Formats: sequence, C-alpha cells, structure tokens
Amino acid sequence: MSSSSSSAFSSVKLPAGLVRQAKEAAQPQRRSVAGQIEYWATLGRIAEETGLTVQEAREAIARYDAAARHAEVADPVDAIEARFLAAESSGRLAQAVRQAVLDNRSKAPAARRAA
Repeated sequence: MSSSSSSAFSSVKLPAGLVRQAKEAAQPQRRSVAGQIEYWATLGRIAEETGLTVQEAREAIARYDAAARHAEVADPVDAIEARFLAAESSGRLAQAVRQAVLDNRSKAPAARRAA
C-alpha cells in the first residue's frame, strides 16, 4: 500500500527489531520502511476485520493498489508515457511516425528530393 495515500502523519516509537525487519522486507518490494510497516498494518487489519487469510488479504491489497495506480495519473509525464506505451503496443506509434515522414517528404523542396 502506498504511504502517499495518507494525508496526515504521526510519529510513533517502534522496537528496533521491527524496524530492521521492515527495512529488510521493504527493499525487494521497493517500499520505504514506513510504507512496509503501513502495508503490514493494513494486511493485519484486513485479516482481522474480514476473516480473510493473509494471502487473501495480500491479494486484495494488490488489486486495490493496481486499481489506484491505474485510476490516478497525477504526473503529466506519467500520462504521456502511458499514452506513448499504448500507441507503441497498438502499432499506432509506428503508423504516426511513417505518416510524419511522408508528410515531411511531401513538404521538402523539389531540389532536396532530387539530391
């Protein structure tokens, strides 16, 4: 779960061993230590409140995070990149490049085309 989903933060004291474990677990997941602890807390809360297994709760969090990432493209560069990748995978990008080359060739002076 992304730590950016929280709007207010509070400081708490945690055992050094827990922080060390969170740091180790966070690295392969590319989370911050705070993000890892938030993930564990969310996982535990979901499992406790719903009766889901830990694996079911993990899957629910993964689906939620994927939907949130898909729904919010806050960074305009991310939006451009997403459109670029979609155009590339559909073949529209190659088609647009070919069309731009043809358009530019037709606008070139006759002397340059002959050279």
